[in-house]
Amino acid sequence: MKEDLIAAGKIVNTHGIQGELKIQPWADSPDFLTGFDRYYIDGKPVKVISAKVHKGHVLTAVEGIDGIDAAIRMKNKVIMVRKDDVDLGEDRYFIEDLKGLQVLDAETGGKLGILSDVLTLPAHNVYVIKGEREILIPALPEFIVKTDIHNGYIKVKLLEGL
Repeated sequence: MKEDLIAAGKIVNTHGIQGELKIQPWADSPDFLTGFDRYYIDGKPVKVISAKVHKGHVLTAVEGIDGIDAAIRMKNKVIMVRKDDVDLGEDRYFIEDLKGLQVLDAETGGKLGILSDVLTLPAHNVYVIKGEREILIPALPEFIVKTDIHNGYIKVKLLEGL
């Protein structure tokens, strides 16, 4: 079961005295974490009672955490969700599924390297490709021609001079 869980955020603090948790979401939008009936903390399922966005974080109440003392013990724990419970939509992928894909030049078909990391920056994500040299490519439609998770590759359009 562990392989179908993905890290979705981190408990950074408590909120109030009723045991609410303040979660820093690791997703495109904090709204992402409000759509789950269940989180996984330390590999164990926890029922979500309520979840709402507040100032870029998610304030959530979970079953079994009913006071400030219990909530404080949850600080710095990672919130996991089941991959199967996530509907990403078309042309959207988990960062973990992109890592390790072969990156090809869309024009020449030449191998540029392996996608080793994805930098999540405020403006947009940036793909880090490790090959003969490191290449950084903005994860924007004008640069990402095709992503084929099933066949293990991404085709990219390089900027002049890369």
